[in-house]
Amino acid sequence: MKKLVFLFLLVSNISFSQTTQELEDLGHLINDALFFSNKYITPAADAAIYQATSGWMTSPKKRKLWDVTLGIHFNAFLVPNKDRQFVINNSDFTFFHIENASSATVPTALGNNDQVNLIGQIGTTPVSLKTPEGVNEEVVLYPHFSGSVALWYGTELVVKYAPKTNLKKGDYQVYGFGFKHNFDQYFKALQAKKINLAGLVCYSNENISFDFIDPQTSIGTLGINRITGLVDTWQFQFNASKEYKRFEIITGIIANVSDVKYKFTGDVPTNQAIPTQSLFNESLKEIYKTRTNFLGEVSCRYKINKMYLQSTFAFGKFVNSNVALQYEF
Repeated sequence: MKKLVFLFLLVSNISFSQTTQELEDLGHLINDALFFSNKYITPAADAAIYQATSGWMTSPKKRKLWDVTLGIHFNAFLVPNKDRQFVINNSDFTFFHIENASSATVPTALGNNDQVNLIGQIGTTPVSLKTPEGVNEEVVLYPHFSGSVALWYGTELVVKYAPKTNLKKGDYQVYGFGFKHNFDQYFKALQAKKINLAGLVCYSNENISFDFIDPQTSIGTLGINRITGLVDTWQFQFNASKEYKRFEIITGIIANVSDVKYKFTGDVPTNQAIPTQSLFNESLKEIYKTRTNFLGEVSCRYKINKMYLQSTFAFGKFVNSNVALQYEF
C-alpha cells in the first residue's frame, strides 16, 4: 500500500493520462517484481561475496621491502543445489498468476534455464512474460589477477582485479585492495620454526548482473531488463602457515561484512509519463541487506624457483576453490 500511495503522489505531478486502475495494477506489478527479485538474485549476491573472499593472502610470511608478487588465479565456485531454484505460488502474487498452474519451481540466478509463463493485466491490456533464466552451470569459473608489494615494518599492499567475466545470462566482476601485516616478526621462536602469522584487512567491490524481464505494457517498456547486485565488502582475516622445504601449508579464519544493494537497468522511452524504472529501483531498497559471513580457509603453496603454485579452499555456507600461479620479484 505504501508503494501505491507513493506512486499516486508522484504520478499526480506528472501525468493524468493513466486510469486509477492502471496505476493500481502497476503498483501490484512493482510488489510482484520485488518479491521475485529477492528470491531470484539473493543467492547469486551471496555467492559473489564468497567468490571474492578466497585467495587474498598468498602467504602470511614476511617479505623484504619492495618485494613484488604477481599472480593469476582461476576461481571455481560450487553452486549448491538448494540455491538453484525456488517455488512460487499464485498466492505469492498480487498482479501475476502462473499460466495453467497454481505453483511452479523456477530457477534462481544460479539455477538452470527453465522458464514459466506469468500472466497479468494492466487496465484492460494483458501482460505476459517468461521468468528469467539462471546461469545453468554447476561450477561458476572466473579468472582474476593479484599483486602485492612489501612496504615497511612487515606490511604489504595487496590488490585484486578480475576483468568482467561473462556468464550465461549475466556477468561478474570484482576488484579491491587491502593491507597485510606480519606478526611472527615479533616472535623469534616462531621464525626459527618457520611458522608465519599475519593479519589482513581488505575492501572489495563485487558486481553481478543478470538478464531479468522485459514486459511490454500499455504504459510502455518498464526498464527492468537487467538486475544488478552491487556488493561492498570489508574483510578481516588471520592466517598461519608452516614451511616444509618447498611447501607451505596455510590455514586461516575470515570474517567479512557486506552491504548488498540492487539496481534495475534497461532502456526506457525518454518521454515516458511514469518513471517506472525509478519506481522499481525505489522498491528494491526494501531488499537491501548487510551480510556477515565467517569462513575457514586452507591452502598449500609449492615453490619452483621464483614461481609458486598454490591451491586454496574457502568453506562456510558455500565452498569456493582457487588455483593460482605466482611470481615473486
